[in-house]
This record gives sequence, structure tokens and C-alpha cells, in this order.
Amino acid sequence: MIDEELALGDSFIHRLDPCVRVISAFVVSFALALSNGFGVLGLYFFFALTLVWLASLEPKAVVKRLKPMLLFVLMIWVILPFTFEGEAFAHLGPLTITRPGLALCLRISIKSVAILLVFIALLATMTVATLGQALHRLKIPDKMVFLLLMTYRYISVIHGEYLRLVRAARLRGFIPGTNLHSYKTYAYIAGMLFVRASLRAERVHKAMLCRGFSGKFLTLDTPVENRLNPFFMAGVSVATLALVVMETMWK
Repeated sequence: MIDEELALGDSFIHRLDPCVRVISAFVVSFALALSNGFGVLGLYFFFALTLVWLASLEPKAVVKRLKPMLLFVLMIWVILPFTFEGEAFAHLGPLTITRPGLALCLRISIKSVAILLVFIALLATMTVATLGQALHRLKIPDKMVFLLLMTYRYISVIHGEYLRLVRAARLRGFIPGTNLHSYKTYAYIAGMLFVRASLRAERVHKAMLCRGFSGKFLTLDTPVENRLNPFFMAGVSVATLALVVMETMWK
């Protein structure tokens, strides 16, 4: 199963209504993605760090989830400054580092990390089941919610099937390499994985129908009323609107 350790806390963010957190995350992320000024981006980054602080998250847990994004950002810093056209900033042998390339890399880095911090603080602090319930309450189509929950539930099962197929191939003497036999073996493994996943999906669907499943997930859980929900939503809206106005004025 996917690790959900961040959802076990009892911070201010954890006690908010999941719907409020989902709406806030997408509002802030959308506004942040459209911003370009470094001053405003810096304020967004500070706002994202504030949300992480309100969620009382351990720095190690946050950095652990940032690592894949940081590797992607590192690749951008290695390639983009040397390939983007514009005024030269410095020369590294035959390569030229451009100012527009550096500026674009910095914008991408700030936006990527800040958006991920917002999602870690507001969405990763709830279970996937809670997220699905919140999306259902927000009138997201049932099929999309169903797809999210089933993907979460069975992605680890499919991974287990893949490990069993690879283990069986190795027990039969398979040694991976860059040859036609290896490519065929991996193609067979991929094909068998699709077949087994399809068969399992049919069995699961039949089992759910036998238990009265009608295409909708019903839940007895109701979010606990929190008087801070409207204040948090209003605060996020005002802060985001203020940053949007600042972005417009500084252009």
C-alpha cells in the first residue's frame, strides 16, 4: 500500500474539512503556476512553507517526498541554461550559460517545489480514502473517484504480481541483458502482467457485485465540524487574491 504516514497527525491542517483542503490546494496551485515575478513567487514559497508548518510535518518526511521533484529540477538546471537562447551570463568552455535560461530554471524550481509543498501540506495529510470522499462531496464524477480509489487499492497488488513474474523468470535462469532474448522476456512479462491484472479486475468486480455494489461508494463517515473551516478558506482566498493583485501591479 502507498505510505500514508503524514495522514496520522493531529495538527491544525489535519482537523480541517477535507473539501476545504482540496479546494485550497487547487486554488493556490493554479494561481502559483500562472505567476512569473520572482517577488511574488518568493511570497508563494513562504506561504507554502507556512502551510507545511501548520501541518506540523517532520522535515525529513517532507524532504523524502521532495526528492523525486528535486532530481527533475536538477536535470533542468543541467540542460536548460546551456540551450536557452538569450544574453550570455557566463561561458563554460565551449558552452554558454544564458541569463533567460537561468531565470527560467529558477522560476520552474520555485514553482515546482512550492506547488508540491502545498500538496504535501494539504493533500498528503489525508488518506486516499478521505481524498476520494472529499472529491465525491465536491461533485467530481463518480467514475473518476472510483478510478482513483481502485488504482490506489490495487497498484501494490499489481506490483506484487510483477515481482512474482520476475522472480519466476530468474529461477528459470533468466539474466537481464541488452539482447533480443531479454527484450522478448520483458515483453512476455508485460503481457502476462496485463492478463493477470485483467483477470483479477474481473474477479474483484464480480465480488463487489455480489456485495451489492452499484457503481457508487457509500460511507458512514462524516467530517467533524470545525469552526475554523470558513476562516481558513477565507484566509487562503484573500492571500491568493492579494498575491494575484501584486503580480498584476508588478508587471
